[in-house]
Amino acid sequence: MASKQRAVDKGTDQARSITIDLAGELRRAREQHGLSQTVVGRAVGVSASQVSRIERAQPKCLSIRQIARLLAVVGLELSARAYPAGPPIRDAAHRGLLDRFRARVAPSVAWRFEVPVGRAGDLRAWDAVLLVGAVELGLEAETRPRDVQALQRRVALKRRDDPGVSGVVLLLADTRHNRALLREHGEALRGDFPVPAAALLEALSDGRDPGGSGIVLA
Repeated sequence: MASKQRAVDKGTDQARSITIDLAGELRRAREQHGLSQTVVGRAVGVSASQVSRIERAQPKCLSIRQIARLLAVVGLELSARAYPAGPPIRDAAHRGLLDRFRARVAPSVAWRFEVPVGRAGDLRAWDAVLLVGAVELGLEAETRPRDVQALQRRVALKRRDDPGVSGVVLLLADTRHNRALLREHGEALRGDFPVPAAALLEALSDGRDPGGSGIVLA
C-alpha cells in the first residue's frame, strides 16, 4: 500500500506542476497577442474570472479539453504523451501468481522483488530476480498478456540491458486465455524461451539452474 500511495502522490505532484506550466503559457500567450481575459473566455464559453483562476493555476479539476481549447484560441497547441516511468501497482491476481510459483521453487532459491534493470536511474524493473546459487534469473509475471510481440520486445530489452541476468522465467497465469495464447504463439516464443516448462520447474524445485529461459504456467 505504501508504494501505491507514493505513486499516487507522485502523480498528484506532476499534475500540479503541469497545470502551473500550462497556466503560465496561457497567460504569456494571451498577453503577447494583446487579448483580454474576457475575449479569451468568451471564445471558449467561460467567464473572464474563470480564465483568471486558470491562469493562476487555481482550479483543482482543469480538464484536458478545457485547457486545450484555451490554448488554441491564444495560438498554442496542447501536446501530451505518457512514458514508462517504473513498475505499475500490482493487484491481488498478480501477487497470487507470484505466490503460486514461489511455492513450487526450492527454499534455497533467494528472491528479490521489483529489482531495477541495468544502470542506476533505469526505471524498468523485473517483477523478481531469483538467485539460484551464483546464477540470477529475471522473472516477468503476466496474468493476461495480449500483445505477444510487445511482451517479447520488453523482455528482450530488459535482458539486453541487465547482463547480470543469465535467463528469464516468463510466468503466466494458468488460464484458458493464456493456454490458447501459448498454442498460437508457442513456436515464436520458443526461440526466446527454449527450456521446456517441466524441465525448468524440475530444476528450480531442486534449487538448480535451469540453464536458460522458459515459460511457466502457474
